[in-house]
Amino acid sequence: MPELPEAEVVIQQLRDSLLDSIVTDLWIGRADIVREGYPTWAWYVNSRLSSVVRYGKSIAMAFQKADEIRYVVAELGMTGLLLFPSVKIKHPQHVHLRMIFVGGKETELRYWNPRRFGRLSFFDQGGLDRYLERRFGCDPLLATPQEFAQRLGARRGRIKALLMHQQVIAGIGNIYANEILFRAGLHPNARANRLASSRRDRLYHVMRNVLQEAIACGGSSVRDFFAPDGTPGQYKQRHLVYGKEGQYCPNRCGRVIRRLKGERSSFYCPRCQRFR
Repeated sequence: MPELPEAEVVIQQLRDSLLDSIVTDLWIGRADIVREGYPTWAWYVNSRLSSVVRYGKSIAMAFQKADEIRYVVAELGMTGLLLFPSVKIKHPQHVHLRMIFVGGKETELRYWNPRRFGRLSFFDQGGLDRYLERRFGCDPLLATPQEFAQRLGARRGRIKALLMHQQVIAGIGNIYANEILFRAGLHPNARANRLASSRRDRLYHVMRNVLQEAIACGGSSVRDFFAPDGTPGQYKQRHLVYGKEGQYCPNRCGRVIRRLKGERSSFYCPRCQRFR
């Protein structure tokens, strides 16, 4: 599932290739891929792509026409991708949006999503504000250490579940939660509000370092993720624990990586990440 680093890679490529270009045509393959605002989609023809930003794991594209700005928000979900037309895809019937552009490096943007867990939304400013308010907590790359510590201290839940709670901390999913907690030396079931301040500080800095390193590597292509130009992410080669059940701990402590089964599997070292 694309997470914050993958979404960040997407917006960087969209900015580089499509910013300030004009939409000349728009096609939607099926109405149920649109979560909100389907009747407004025709407005975007002849609008200019004025900005691209990330909120958690979602990509928000702002379009301007005269003095009005509207937004297209793409949720990638489990298998969603935003792709340029040069990328060959296995099942083209799962392309649910095509936007045709002039004036940029690329001429088309496609939204491909075979499992349709993600959705598209068409918002005016008020709709976007309401969407952001109900969907997203703080951004882990923008939150201050004080804000991060406050959010952890206010929750009694398990630390891994809290890292993945999008209304608390937006953008982290199962892959990066596992990697962050291993590097921080924290058990996935440790209670967030019981962490010493020194451990919260370490978690904060490790979290940011892992996410920034993953962005620099183009994200993690674990299953279907590709950047819009078709480039796979290389951070999978740097995963230390995710998907490595039964392998020896990379810290060379002599133990093997275990797997905690639940809604999302947790991979951890029982020595380096003791539950206490």
